[in-house]
Amino acid sequence: MNKPVLSSHFQSRMPSDIRLAQMKYEERKVKPQAVINVGIGNVSLPTNPAMMKRMFSLDAAESPFSKGVIRYSTTAGFKECQDAFKNILKCEGFYTSNLYVQITDGGSAAMEILLLGVCGPAGSDERPLLMIDPAYTNYISFAERIGRRIVTVKRKLNEKGKFSLPEIDKIEEMIKRYNPGALLVIPYDNPTGQLYDYETLIELAKLCVKYNMWMVSDEAYRELYYTDDTRLVSIWGITDKEVPGIEGRRISIETASKVWNACGLRIGALITDNVEFNNRAVAEYTANLCANVLGQYIFGALAHESKEQILDWCKNLRNYYKEQIMTVYNGLKKLEPNLIVSSPDASIYLVIDVRNVVKPGFDSIDFVLYCAEKGVVEIDGVETTLLVAPMKGFYNVEEGEYNPGTTQFRISFVESPDKMAKVPELFVKLLKQYESQR
Repeated sequence: MNKPVLSSHFQSRMPSDIRLAQMKYEERKVKPQAVINVGIGNVSLPTNPAMMKRMFSLDAAESPFSKGVIRYSTTAGFKECQDAFKNILKCEGFYTSNLYVQITDGGSAAMEILLLGVCGPAGSDERPLLMIDPAYTNYISFAERIGRRIVTVKRKLNEKGKFSLPEIDKIEEMIKRYNPGALLVIPYDNPTGQLYDYETLIELAKLCVKYNMWMVSDEAYRELYYTDDTRLVSIWGITDKEVPGIEGRRISIETASKVWNACGLRIGALITDNVEFNNRAVAEYTANLCANVLGQYIFGALAHESKEQILDWCKNLRNYYKEQIMTVYNGLKKLEPNLIVSSPDASIYLVIDVRNVVKPGFDSIDFVLYCAEKGVVEIDGVETTLLVAPMKGFYNVEEGEYNPGTTQFRISFVESPDKMAKVPELFVKLLKQYESQR
């Protein structure tokens, strides 16, 4: 009997690199006593108190769900939820009166709508999205899903752990060659932990105006920086005063997931200062009907927080992550000085490059699978393994082209401090164990 045929797209799909280790570990028949999962940015900290209060009182008299009725919101989302995103920006010193907000099911849905809004037709090479590699792997996945093209300019990780942003003239060459519809930047970078400076962002904004592109900024980690510079780097800090013509082409992707510790809430936003883009984004999103209304209500609590409350929350979170990141960074360098570890400047990630400590033929995916499926070492008397993300999926490379992610891994700072402190020893021991049997 003939079997139904999967689409070629489905046949080609593999798990995302950020989920790969977890999925394979779940299939493991004999599991160790403990596992530490730093492969995905699934924050384990409690959410903001104002949001938590609403989460635990959905049946309160003032709640729109007090009578058990859960209806759709408008497609653009509850005004209160829109105002929450605006209030955060306003408290951080940005002008918001000219901004339009489309609430989405997490930042992921915002990414997909973004691609539909700025790129050429499906299946064509017209007006691709221009990104700076390595970049968050979901952009690549969503582009493949909807048939839009992505082109990239490459960063390189040097021996001192610094990612070099491509020279402006190299980026301009790519623009002339491919005529992209938009440039995507991630100022507090996922996956590298790199922090863009304002001067670079301004130069990139000038290119967007010169070549009539949208400028898109993924600002999921905007408040998480660990340098002495206290000025928030944001697309909303670049106006016509700095770059004439930039206003009306700015778009940011926002989320409740990271700074507000609410990954599972699945609330994000597409914010723009272009009314036509917003209108079309809402029209496109009508097929989704609306974002999660319970999540919208919970996140909407931030619309009423004061500037002091917003800034204090962000400061405390920065201090927490900086301590964890430096503990792991220093631990890795102490245990294996030849590891290349990315400079811990922003976001909640580090990149580890093992190119100087492994034998030829090493593949990051194979190591991740080894750790998930059979690797185990003893830490503090407990048999433990470690789940990390291979970096291969964060690079957009042509077939046959060398992928720098072959020897690189992303570490997410999402486990408790006591577990994160074990990551350096776990990683180094598992790497040596894997290499000894390869």
